[in-house]
Amino acid sequence: MLEGRLVSVIGARRSGIAAAILLRDRGAAVFVSDSAPIAEQEREMLRNIGVVYEENGHSEKVLDADFAIVSPGISPTAPVIQRLEEEGMTIHSEIELASWVCPAPIVGVTGTDGKTTTALLIAAICGYDGAARGYHAFSAGNIGVPFSSVVGKMTQNDIAVVELSSYQLERCDTFHPEVAVITNIMPDHLDRYGGSLERYSEAKYRIFRNQRPNDWLVYNYDNPTLRERFSGGGRGLPGLFPFSTDAGRIAADSERYATVEDEGIVTVIDGQKERVIGFQDLFKRSFRGSHNLENVLAAAAAARVLRIGASSAHKALGNFAGVEHRQELVGTSGGIEWINDSKATNLNALRRALQSVPGNILLIAGGRAKGDDFSDIAGEVRERVSKLVVFGESKETIAGALSPFIVAERADSLEEAVELCRSSACKGDTVLFSPGCSSFDMFENFEERGKAFKDLVREFV
Repeated sequence: MLEGRLVSVIGARRSGIAAAILLRDRGAAVFVSDSAPIAEQEREMLRNIGVVYEENGHSEKVLDADFAIVSPGISPTAPVIQRLEEEGMTIHSEIELASWVCPAPIVGVTGTDGKTTTALLIAAICGYDGAARGYHAFSAGNIGVPFSSVVGKMTQNDIAVVELSSYQLERCDTFHPEVAVITNIMPDHLDRYGGSLERYSEAKYRIFRNQRPNDWLVYNYDNPTLRERFSGGGRGLPGLFPFSTDAGRIAADSERYATVEDEGIVTVIDGQKERVIGFQDLFKRSFRGSHNLENVLAAAAAARVLRIGASSAHKALGNFAGVEHRQELVGTSGGIEWINDSKATNLNALRRALQSVPGNILLIAGGRAKGDDFSDIAGEVRERVSKLVVFGESKETIAGALSPFIVAERADSLEEAVELCRSSACKGDTVLFSPGCSSFDMFENFEERGKAFKDLVREFV
């Protein structure tokens, strides 16, 4: 399928390099092109496998290919993408490429928020089950590990759990997960989708476009957008398996579901109820927040349709301690908690953090905005936040939107923002770093941003 093909890879970061290596290993002739300088480590990797590359701009050579693989961070309106499309070039995502050669069944996880946690939970459950049954669970995708970098290690007996952003799904035409999970749909990345929630939603819905009737789609019944989309089922849809925190409501509407009952998580298929885990075991690792309850329900539902026993699910869920950069306790100093929530790259994630984090909150927010209206969190800010520090490109936007409710202090750097909070926090307070924006104005990614925050805090905790 790939041997002898000419392929242009646009973008030379993690997913682009992984795609180039996979293509080269499968016998394709690869050309890598990036608009920016390529890091020395990546250049060395490309040289070692004999892949030709260019940097600091895209030449006409990108057109000399049978098809192109594009990295998710490259905008559809980028000149190089528009030129490829004008020339009739077929463009695929790195996820699509890896799926062509993946021998294992795929569990795809997408959604606005919670997809990383949910994907890790599902992989952990599959890992416990696989230890007993002799298969391996692989986590890949938007979680930070390119799908292309691990697909060569898999067999048909394994399971691939792939976290998917809307950017990655945009260029997926044949991608086929046996189980698809949609955690929720909320406004996000509207700057990329022309301000349209519908266009953003349609990108997410590509996760199930190639599913068959014997496949499964797990979705959040409590999310109005998803509940409306899947109400009454519909032709061409796979088997639906909703989850909800409202047991009475979902039981009246579905014969298969995951829900909360008797202080625990249960799954039901055609009247057959299975208790997965009680709250006393689930939250013993400070895995807090109502949003995490939804993530656990999604993972429990996926485990049930994968026919994984409740024992494996119970062990995995009971030992799960959370995700780095997602409401992560960095440390406590003088009775003040410092929380790293750098993964909150949109307004809804920030809202959930404000609803979940205990104590009086000193909030650090900012970065590159995505077109969200920050006045939408006015209620949470008024009720929970005593001090607001804003930084980055969006600091004036955030300060202006919330000015009727709180006076924002401006910081020119993350270091200054931390120091402003440190100088005024008191015992019992929580300093919450939950940007509500992307990191690309000042950092390479949210991981680098979160690490910078943790490094600053660890100097004094």
